[in-house]
Formats: sequence, structure tokens, C-alpha cells
Amino acid sequence: MSDPFKDQVIALIPPLRGYAMSLTGSSADADDLVQDALMRAWRSRAGFEMGTNLKAWMFKIVRNTFYTSMAKRRRTVQDVDGKLAAKMACSPEQEWRVQYGELLAAMDRLTPDAREALLLVVASGLSYEEAAEVCGCAVGTLKSRVNRARERLAKLIDHDAGPEVTHDSYSLPRVVYA
Repeated sequence: MSDPFKDQVIALIPPLRGYAMSLTGSSADADDLVQDALMRAWRSRAGFEMGTNLKAWMFKIVRNTFYTSMAKRRRTVQDVDGKLAAKMACSPEQEWRVQYGELLAAMDRLTPDAREALLLVVASGLSYEEAAEVCGCAVGTLKSRVNRARERLAKLIDHDAGPEVTHDSYSLPRVVYA
């Protein structure tokens, strides 16, 4: 006999992993985060009311698990002088890798609320309503955060005032060469 909760949770693993990857920046950390979130969801499945939004519930568990782990990590000091990080760093070899690095750096300069809203809607594919539920804010507030994040990201990426940057309501800013 099939368990509908289990089947729906398994179907959500790929988008949860994508969201976790955007939060952690590391595939190994993302896998650990999703595994922890899945374990928490499984232990709390009795508290989930079938027919409500499982996707938003699961994304919220991933988000809360991430913030809990970040709070624990703040108390741990590692590689204070940066020597280990310098050994592990490598320079990008391809143009797309450089652009990806610039995008990540620009994302880090967004406010946490704006970055989270943008990642939930654009990168994770949640609807504005689902993302607002995850963030615990009104839909209008979330839409404003996403809009401000897109505008700020476009300005940060377009640092050399080269090509024109345009927006549409469904994607990240895109570069248009005149």
C-alpha cells in the first residue's frame, strides 16, 4: 500500500536540494541539509495536515534547519587567518565560471530577506503565495522583496555599465547587447 505523504515528499527532493544548494553553496552541505530536513519532516509527519501545502511546509523545514545550523556554526571559529581557504581556492578557467562567481558575489550583497525571496521564487520555483508562507510574510511584501532583489542584482552585475540590463517578471535580469 502506497503512502501518499511519503510519495509526495520524495517527489519534492530535487527542488528541496536546489533550494538547499542555493542556501549552502555546497552540494555536500546541501545534501546534508536536505537529509536533516527530511528526517525532521518524517518525525513530524503526524503534525502535517494532508490537503495543506506540503511543498511550502517542506521548504520551511529546510529553511529553519539551515538557520538552526548557521546559528550553531556562528559559535565555531574555523580558519581565522584564511590559510586553509587560500589553499583550497582555484581561479576560474571558463568565462561562465567567472560570471557565476560574479552572480554569487552579487547575491551575497543582497539583504538576507531579498536574497531568500529571490531564491524561493526564481531558483526554487515556488509561487509567490508559497514563498510568502515559507517566509511568514504577506504576498505583497514578498513580491516587493523579489522586485527589489532583481533590481539590486541587476545593478550589481552591471557594474561596468556595459550592456543594457532588462527584466521580465519571471526570470533573473538578462543582458541585452545593443
